[in-house]
Amino acid sequence: MRLGLLGPAAQHERELQRVADFLLDEVHVDKALYLGVDRALDAVVRKRAERLLGQDPESFALFRRATRSCLSGTPEQIAEFVAAERSCGSLKALESLPGAATRSVEMLDGKLAVMIYDKAHLDEEDILAATLLAFGKSREPVVKRVGRRWFLSPGAFGAGGLMLLDDEAGGIRLRQFDGECRELRAEELLVEGSPRLRVQGG
Repeated sequence: MRLGLLGPAAQHERELQRVADFLLDEVHVDKALYLGVDRALDAVVRKRAERLLGQDPESFALFRRATRSCLSGTPEQIAEFVAAERSCGSLKALESLPGAATRSVEMLDGKLAVMIYDKAHLDEEDILAATLLAFGKSREPVVKRVGRRWFLSPGAFGAGGLMLLDDEAGGIRLRQFDGECRELRAEELLVEGSPRLRVQGG
């Protein structure tokens, strides 16, 4: 699984749009979770859907779009319609937390990841069960190991913005990016032993 963690964007809508495009078009994430509570990612997703499908991008409007595009369309126009609908379907990979105290959970390399906006809302059950605890309420990126657990935050846009967690090669690999999609750091998150760290950029 390839999981993206996005920090709060505040006024950095352009960077959030760039990161969303990067996650879908270049990285091909299975899921990306926005760890802010301002619904900024929802606006970015809506704008991308409108670029692909026009001003009526909701899923319930599919038949209206199909009638408009395909009823008297050429084979090329119908192929373009199908390609746009498929591309828009990839937007389902981009999700936002419903609220500040709401948790999202995923499994990576057989280990539980719990994701939340404010780590103050984590309870004992969350902490005991999880190997990865990711949170959004942090200006700076955080990668901190405490015992067998990792506390992670992508940091807010402007100071950080994006983390990728990837277990496709076995183990869990973390990559950190800024709002311009430049890789800043890569690290294998090990449950035992010392992490191997590589830092890039100036």
